[in-house]
Formats: sequence, structure tokens, C-alpha cells
Amino acid sequence: MIKVETLNFSYTDGTQALFDINCEFPSEHIFAVMGDSGSGKTTLLNCIARFLMPQTGKITIDDQDTSGMAEIDLRNKVGVVFQRLHLFPHLNILQNMMLAPTLVQNRPVKELRKEASEMLERLGIPELAESYPSQVSGGQAQRAAIARGLMLKPSYMLLDEPTSALDARTSEEFALWLKELREDTSFIAVTHDLLFARAAARHGMYMEQGKIASQGVIEDVTAAHC
Repeated sequence: MIKVETLNFSYTDGTQALFDINCEFPSEHIFAVMGDSGSGKTTLLNCIARFLMPQTGKITIDDQDTSGMAEIDLRNKVGVVFQRLHLFPHLNILQNMMLAPTLVQNRPVKELRKEASEMLERLGIPELAESYPSQVSGGQAQRAAIARGLMLKPSYMLLDEPTSALDARTSEEFALWLKELREDTSFIAVTHDLLFARAAARHGMYMEQGKIASQGVIEDVTAAHC
């Protein structure tokens, strides 16, 4: 479980983005963090990933305080798929998937190639293996980015606006695909797309002006903010 306690964050210009955030993200779930632009949801994600350091408060992952975790231990626990995906354009999808485990975990290339191919097969996208990022659709690129993240076997995967580049139909298909991966990792999806949140998540919270406006069962939270 990821637990956030009394978290406050302000940017260097003095703008406070998060106010006394208290929430829990259970394991084996897809949890949606919803809200409009500027609500603080992406700032919260970046604090959980330790890309930003809060001024006050505490974040724990499985009872470990993230502020004191070694970088490699944190990255083995938490994976991030950014809104821009950051797939390397000069590498095909299989090579993109193999890069981090090669550099971070020093694993053999032959072993990783087999594992990456098997993962693409299991995720239903084996045809993407030899394709380059410029050759795939937005939905395919999103799936490939998650497959790449899963290669490090994180306990939690943070998704920043995963449907921002997808149309409504592709977003629905992506939500169903994501639900099939719950046994692999736990997802926290930052999104403004309430329809996607309802289709993918069990629980969620809605943020407004850096505060949690509501949280609980996804149907109740989204109904309150439609």
C-alpha cells in the first residue's frame, strides 16, 4: 500500500499546489486520481515518484518512508509512464523494453529479449515488437510504454493522463486492457477522463485546487463531479 500523510507542496515561486493531502492507494487495484488541469493531481503523482520533494508530510510504500529509500529500491517499487511516453524513437518497441533492465539490473540481453517477447505476446501486442514508435498508433504506444514499465516488475505503476491522446473508443478498450494487468502490478492513474476512470478503476479521488474534494468508490466519486 502507498500511504500519503499530511502532504504539502509549494513550487519555488511560492504557489502552493497541495494542501494537507491524506490518502491511501491499496495494492492489487487500479486507483484513479481525477481533477481538472491545475488541481494538483500530477503534482501528487510526482511527489509519490519522488521527482518532487514535499515541504511537509510523509509518503510510505509498504511501510517504507520513500524519502529515505535508495534510488534503485524506489524505482524497483514504483514505475512511471509519463503523458509524453518517452519511448526512444531510434529503438524499436522490443529494444525500448529491454533498455532499462539492461542498464539498471544488468541482466543478459538474450534473457531479456525472450522475456520482452513473451510479455508482448501475453499482453496481446506481439506485432509491435519490431515496430518503431513513429510507426504505431497512440493506443499502441501507450500499451508499449506500460509493457516497457512492467519489465522492471514494479509493485506500483503510476500513469499520467494515459488516455490524453486516445479517442473515446480506444480509451474504453485501453481501460479493459488495463484491468487485465491488475495481477501484475497496482496502478494509480492520474486522469481528467471520468469515463475512463469509471471503466478502469474500483476506487478513486477527485482533486480541486490542491485538495481532495472527495474519495471512495469510483461510481460515487465520479457521480459527484459529472
